[in-house]
Amino acid sequence: MEPALEKQKSELEKTVQEFLEYLEVERSVSPLTVRNYAHYLRRFTSWMLDHAKLKLTDVDSDAVRQFRLHLSRLQDKFGSPLSKKTQGYHAIALRSFLRWLVKNDRQVLSPDKIELPKMDDRSLKFLNGEQVDRLLNSPSLSSINGKRDKAILEVLFSTGLRVSELVSLDRDKVDLERREFGVIGKGGKARVVFLSGRAAEWVQGYLDSRSDNYLPLFIRHKGKFGPGVADEETRLTARSVQRMIKKYARKVNIPVDVTPHVMRHSFATDLLMAGADLRSVQEMLGHKNVSTTQIYTHVTNRQLRDVHDAFHGKGGK
Repeated sequence: MEPALEKQKSELEKTVQEFLEYLEVERSVSPLTVRNYAHYLRRFTSWMLDHAKLKLTDVDSDAVRQFRLHLSRLQDKFGSPLSKKTQGYHAIALRSFLRWLVKNDRQVLSPDKIELPKMDDRSLKFLNGEQVDRLLNSPSLSSINGKRDKAILEVLFSTGLRVSELVSLDRDKVDLERREFGVIGKGGKARVVFLSGRAAEWVQGYLDSRSDNYLPLFIRHKGKFGPGVADEETRLTARSVQRMIKKYARKVNIPVDVTPHVMRHSFATDLLMAGADLRSVQEMLGHKNVSTTQIYTHVTNRQLRDVHDAFHGKGGK
């Protein structure tokens, strides 16, 4: 690589790294989000250098259009095109990066020039009541793993917790008598979370079956634990919870790709369909803006339309 190009590459990488550190320190963004932003932005800066865009000031609306065209033609490691959702994440990361640069008095393309993809209602998956019941009743209670999994499923549907919030819970921070506890969500936003009586009972039952003194609320039970094993070594991981939920969804033949986030969607949708107001649901989910919570109203509005079509005018005169 030519010295001039090497210098520009180094400066771009340095600027991106400063932005990522800003996200981590100032915005308290999760490590996973920082990692994803790093991937998307490094793909963009590599494209810039490949197309003789040596400085951020070289990035204009036409360059962004060309980059998005490049993304639409990319293939993943399996030979499939990048999904529209993944392409959209690149645009979100780039806009956030430009907004940070503008905030720091850098003369770059206005972030408002980058149009973000619209949320597709069909991407919002959730379980109906019957599917929730089947999933919650799927673990076998004859083993401690089954009791743990039952408690996890009950807590997820009772609280709408993000999986990262769930696995970070510690025993001494969850008040099972008052059925509430605090969590720190995205962006360092704190909120109070409430457990249903049923969820609290299953968590207590799981804890009663444990003979250890490890701090994490949910731990792995495979492998040997002995003196000197740190609490964090026993903590269940987010990936383990994801695999567990998929396993039970397959077991009871639920035709939805069930993830912890689908459980979160199901929690919010269930509340709104039962008549909860949007602001309250926003607080319970830990959303910074109510506009994020409004995606659920599209689903509940469709439900209301179905009810209207099924029953309006059928009562006779």
